[in-house]
Formats: sequence, structure tokens, C-alpha cells
Amino acid sequence: MPALDRQDEPTIVAPTAKPSKAGRIRYLILAMLFVVTTINYADRSTLSIAGDSMQADLGISSGELGVLFSAFSWSYLVAQIPGGWLLDRFGSKKVYGLAIFLWSVFTMLQGAIGFFAGAAVVLLFILRFAVGFAEAPSFPGNSRLVAAWFPTRERGFASALFNSAQYFATVAFAPLMGWLVTAMGWEHVFTVIGGAGVILALVWFKVIHAPRSHPRVQQAELDYISAGGALVDMDAPTAEQETQTKKATSGKQNLRHIKALLKNRITLGVFVGQYFINTITWFFLTWFPVYLVQERDMSILEAGFVSSLPALCGFIGGVLGGWLSDRLARRGTSLTLARKIPIVTGLLLSTSIIICNYVNASWLVVLIMSLAFFGKGMGALGWAVMSDVAPKQIAGLAGGLFNTFGAVAGIVTPLVIGYILDATGSFDLALAFVSACAAMAVVSYLFIVREIKRIELPDDAPATA
Repeated sequence: MPALDRQDEPTIVAPTAKPSKAGRIRYLILAMLFVVTTINYADRSTLSIAGDSMQADLGISSGELGVLFSAFSWSYLVAQIPGGWLLDRFGSKKVYGLAIFLWSVFTMLQGAIGFFAGAAVVLLFILRFAVGFAEAPSFPGNSRLVAAWFPTRERGFASALFNSAQYFATVAFAPLMGWLVTAMGWEHVFTVIGGAGVILALVWFKVIHAPRSHPRVQQAELDYISAGGALVDMDAPTAEQETQTKKATSGKQNLRHIKALLKNRITLGVFVGQYFINTITWFFLTWFPVYLVQERDMSILEAGFVSSLPALCGFIGGVLGGWLSDRLARRGTSLTLARKIPIVTGLLLSTSIIICNYVNASWLVVLIMSLAFFGKGMGALGWAVMSDVAPKQIAGLAGGLFNTFGAVAGIVTPLVIGYILDATGSFDLALAFVSACAAMAVVSYLFIVREIKRIELPDDAPATA
């Protein structure tokens, strides 16, 4: 199969109605994506909040707890491409909705581990592995829905908002889960957060529809988003389009598509960039609190409070980056520059993390770390770019492959930093490593990804983007 063809820079057709008069159902869809992604990340963090109490009650060793932490990442990595294929084959509403229900049930079941103390580690590993597998379609599903519901000039903010929910989850749910452990017991962290997800899955099936089949959407809004580049027929195709999609997502074709995506300069650069960007994320999710305690002599309580500050800054930076990108696009800036300006600016700010090696004041360290994570949030527009460039027939598969690169960083980063600490006894090289990864993400977007444009499967008609 030849490499994927590329379109010229997309031409945005003038909308038939102003946004204020075109309806706002797409914002209801976006609000749902934000809430679901917030719960998604809350589910991921349940074990980290409840882990200490579970160790004491169930006799789980630190080594066993480390294995349990890894269970999610391995299954999440393995399931990315199959999850993307399922989204393309059966649609975002069905696959994503079922995924929300399953990962929530698996989370709730972890609250019952105390009844099986003798087999707690094995059962907990299985359930954490199942949560990672079930959550695999989440971000590719977010990307597909944004591509279907939002015109190109609104897509940056929409993608940035759902992506920023990962930071908001820490700010919103870490205190609640800490209170649940203290007041009610660690079991209720899993039952409450998982139960909220089950309810959310039911709401999902009520709220989420493809644009053309939504019972409340107005024709003016359909015309507006379609004219602006939204892929409104992605999950409501004609019979001919459905046949083409099934053909495009067959087993042999999927392997060819993956090979072609990896050979294409645009998608390869975005994939590599996502790996380096996620390296920054996983430093903050794993080693940052340890850095504050061991390197900066903070108490555990202080470290827990301080760790939420970069998350808040990441959320603000993420929303700002998406807003800036869309504002540039609306003012006539090319899509390539509109996406790259906040990405490059934000990631350059993230390289400032290395300055922490040369300052002593704790407040200054926290300020620099917050600036670095603000920059990471601002530059994390990879999902918006994927919505802009992914071939419409395999948007889920492309998103799954994109997220696979990010998931690899979730495995590699903690291991590399752990090795550096064992070898040097200091975080200096670890912070230099994170700073270098931020710089490499800049290189990927500047020198590998040249133009941001919709790429297409061979023999397919060009898609407006």
C-alpha cells in the first residue's frame, strides 16, 4: 500500500450561520467529554490515593504495590490500537459508552478486594489490568467526537479542554478521595468513584449522538460545523460510506494503514512529539512528589499540597493553548501556524524545569515547576492536531496509534528516572532528561511535522478539514 496522500492546506468554507445563531449542542457534547475524562483520570488515581492504607490492611509490600501500579499502563498500551479499531468499526457512542461502564465496574470491584485478603494482589492486578484495557478507547474516542462535532477553527479549544481534564481531575478529586480514605475507609474510594462512572455511562447513552442523528441539533448548527470542516458523517455514514469504512478497517488493511501512518511525515512527527510530551506528564504523576520530599526536604503533607499546584497550572495552560490556537485560526492564520505557535511556545516553557537544579529556595522551585507544567498544558495540543490530520475512515485507529506512543512514555519515564536516581543519587540528571524531552518535542513539531493538513487513504475522495 502506498504512503498516505496529503491534501493541500484545508480551505475553510464560510459558515452559513454565525456561531451564536447556529446552536450549541456541540458544547453539550464537549461538556460530556470533559466530565468523562475527569472521571477517567480519577479512576486511574484511586490506587495511588488508597494504596498506603491498603498496604497496612492487606499486607501488600512496596514491591507488590509497584507491580500493581504498572498493571494499568501495560494493558492501556496494548489495547490502544484494538480500541481505535473498535471505534472506527462500531462508532464512538457504543464503544466509548460501553468502555465507561466497564472501567467503572472494574473500579468498583476493587473495593471488594478486602474480602479476598489471601489473593488480594492477584485479583487487584487483574482488575487494574482490566481498567487499563477498558479505558483504551477514551482519548481516541474524544478525538473522533471532536472531529465530528467541531469545525476546524473551534477544534483546538475543544481538544485542549478535554485533554486538560486530566489536570482538573487531580485538583478536584484528590482531596475528595483523601477524605474518603480517612473518614470511611479505602474501600469507598473505589466504590464511590466507580459508582459515579456507572451513572455517567447511562447519561452518556442519553446525551451522545452523531451530529446528524442528534434529536436536538438544529440544521443551522449542522450547516455551520459541516461548512467549517467537522466530519459530521463519521458515525452516521451512508450505506456506501459504511461499506468503505468496513473495507478500510479490515484486518489486513489495518496493518497496512498502521505502516502507512508510521511512514507519513505528518503523523510520525505528531506521534514522536506525543511521546516526548507525555514524558513530562509522567514525571509529574510519578516522581515529582518524591522529588519534593527527598530533594527539597518537604513533608509528605506539604508535598501532597504542592503537587496540586502544577496540575492547576497545567489545566490553565491547556485551556489557554486551545483558545489561543483557535483565535489565531479565526484571524486568518494558517492551521499549521495556529497549532504550532502555542505548542512550541508552551514546550519551550517546559524546558525551564532544568533551572530547578540551580536554585535553592523551595518557593522558587515550586514556581518553576508550575511554569513548566503550565507550558506543558499549553503545548499539549496533540489531540487537536490528530483531529485535524487523521484520515476520516481510520480516525480511531490513528488516535489509538498516537496514544500508544504516549503510553510508552508512561512505562519508560518512571523506569529511566528510577535508574538515574539509583546511579547518581540525585535528581539533577532526571530534570535534565525531562527538559531534553520537552526540547525534543519542539524539534518534532518544527522539523518533522511541516504542515498540518488532513491526510487521506489512497483512492478516497478528499475530505474537507
